[in-house]
Amino acid sequence: MKTLTCDLCDYVAQGETFEEWMNALKPHYVKTHADVMQSKKGTPEEMKAQMMEWMAENKKRFDEAK
Repeated sequence: MKTLTCDLCDYVAQGETFEEWMNALKPHYVKTHADVMQSKKGTPEEMKAQMMEWMAENKKRFDEAK
């Protein structure tokens, strides 16, 4: 089980896999960081690219965690 903080605050989420960790983090992100999510603007392609970059950064953090 890995334990990591949110990339924007000190909220802690746990998961055996990256997918489990992201699912544990998702409710927090929607509630606490909705403003960040809503601030993303652009074409659907640009927004998807931003999301993919964010996911890749978090996957790297998860993979590097002990």
